[in-house]
Amino acid sequence: MPAHSPSRFQIVPRQRTRRVGLWWAWALAWIATVAAAWVLASHTAAPRLAQVDARLRQAEVALQQTRTQLGTLQQRESTLARSDQISRAANAEVQATLAERDEEIAGLRADVAFYERLVGATSPRKGLNVHVAEFEPASGGSWRYQIMLTQTLNRGAISEGQMRFSVEGVRDGKLASVAWDELHQQRAAPGQGYSFRYFQQLDGSVMLPRGFTPQRVKVTLDGENVAVEQAFDWKTATAAGGK
Repeated sequence: MPAHSPSRFQIVPRQRTRRVGLWWAWALAWIATVAAAWVLASHTAAPRLAQVDARLRQAEVALQQTRTQLGTLQQRESTLARSDQISRAANAEVQATLAERDEEIAGLRADVAFYERLVGATSPRKGLNVHVAEFEPASGGSWRYQIMLTQTLNRGAISEGQMRFSVEGVRDGKLASVAWDELHQQRAAPGQGYSFRYFQQLDGSVMLPRGFTPQRVKVTLDGENVAVEQAFDWKTATAAGGK
């Protein structure tokens, strides 16, 4: 039987070769599509991206300007608020001062009106004077006194000094005088100070000794370069005091 010689031909399946070709075709087509899309996107989006960057920079600049303006406005508002606070405080202080001055003027006017009623508009002018001395009994055998001092000679001057008084009367059937120290039951008792422009009322209390019958009150005023001594009947003084 004759031997067969090897064939020079090899059978290759055609279906596999076709599949490989199709895959390469699809791959090339996909790559081309992607490249075309990238080129199209680059040409389309690049100008818009530049515009967006420009707008972003403009927005950042505007934001910085707005922040600067806001800081300036806040500083101005703080300054105005502080200025308004200072103005309000100053206005309140001025109003308080004006109120005090108005009250002081009203008080002076009332003093002048009372003074004119007290001394009389047609009365002759006098220097330092004891206008009235009033006494009334109080608790514990003491006597409450009110002594009014006036001066009409120089209405612009201020009268200053000390007031004392003694009570004259009868004790144990003899004339006697109870001095300022004994009336206050104190050795070297200081006089009662006064300082006024138009008038001043001095108040206080004294103690008369037992068995003493008062008849007259002698008031002494010791001021700068002036000394005044005036006497008042005890009955008149107690009657003026409402007793």
